[in-house]
Amino acid sequence: MERDIFRLAENVYWVGVRDWNRRLFDALIPLPKGTSYNAYLILGGGKALIDTVNPGFEKDLEEKIRVITSLEELDYIIMNHAEPDHAGAIPYIMERAPKAKLVATSRGAKMAQVYYHVPQERIKVVRENEAISLGDKTLLFIEAPMLHWPETMFTYLKEDGILFSCDFFGAHLAGGVYSDEVEDLLVHAQRYWGEIMMPFRSMAQRALEKIARLDIRVIAPSHGPIHRKPELILDAYKRWAVGETRQKAVIAYVSMWGSTDTMVKQIAETLMAEGIELAIHNLNVADIGDLAKDLVDSKAIILGAPTVLGGAHPLAVYATYLFKALRPPTEFAVILGSYGWGGGALRQIQELLKDFEVEVVGALEINGPPTKEDIKKIVELGKFLASKIKS
Repeated sequence: MERDIFRLAENVYWVGVRDWNRRLFDALIPLPKGTSYNAYLILGGGKALIDTVNPGFEKDLEEKIRVITSLEELDYIIMNHAEPDHAGAIPYIMERAPKAKLVATSRGAKMAQVYYHVPQERIKVVRENEAISLGDKTLLFIEAPMLHWPETMFTYLKEDGILFSCDFFGAHLAGGVYSDEVEDLLVHAQRYWGEIMMPFRSMAQRALEKIARLDIRVIAPSHGPIHRKPELILDAYKRWAVGETRQKAVIAYVSMWGSTDTMVKQIAETLMAEGIELAIHNLNVADIGDLAKDLVDSKAIILGAPTVLGGAHPLAVYATYLFKALRPPTEFAVILGSYGWGGGALRQIQELLKDFEVEVVGALEINGPPTKEDIKKIVELGKFLASKIKS
């Protein structure tokens, strides 16, 4: 059997592909380690394929399936999620699997018709807790809306205790078969959570409650390694879903001529002296994925920006917008800014944050390089922020 096909359980196979060269997802998320598009083949009395692969890898998927069985024998193609990285090969596979029906939620069925032109008569709509029997294998379907699209569902293989969780519990890694063999797996998983799942924490909590009743022995996501010791990733997701934070602050800043940089360095020194953990991101060179990862468990954020033409530097505006969009559990914020001949950065960032549930505990904008009096104010602000973080 081919080297890159492996067996999860009796008659359950990974037939996905590894995209070692991809470096950007959704024109937004950096992929320094590439990613994988995990698809799974289940053989019982009937035969089912769970998820497909990204466009461009259709033939790779077909070849792997044909090593194990013929496409003409497929009974079902399970679409846990309609996004192209999971569902992009559906038209290709369905054309070669003439008797296969596409299994999806009611919302998923509509998306399959819009995106992939699947005929209605070839779609089987499943509801919450509905099951399909493959003879000696039983697939149970669990709706998981907004994790991270509205049509998402999980598929649970009862006899083997395998949860096929789609994007939930995933990681953008091309390498690694099992998560317990991957160094710093939780770092990659936290980065992935911050980028994709963090805005939907309440839906994640509901999903975790739903699957708590299941006998889960393996979690098989659609990106990254498989969890054969699922308690590690389950415990992490429980913490992240409720917004558990550390005594930690994220600093996201940009500086043009050094004034904002000096302000940021001073508040950083003050916070560290107060025992606060820091994650500092210079937005000129920052990896947005790393910033998202650090926001997952940070109690505070410091945004630093100089004024450019009457407003905040565009990189700081972008970071502030991203902060709001990702909806981290951050409780406190500080805004630091500087200007040469006219201010405006402070006002713009305050305006961007006004409808977000974060307490701005201090804001300071200075003209030119910071003076001794400015430094004193920054130290006092840092100590005040540290007290809030510790409270």
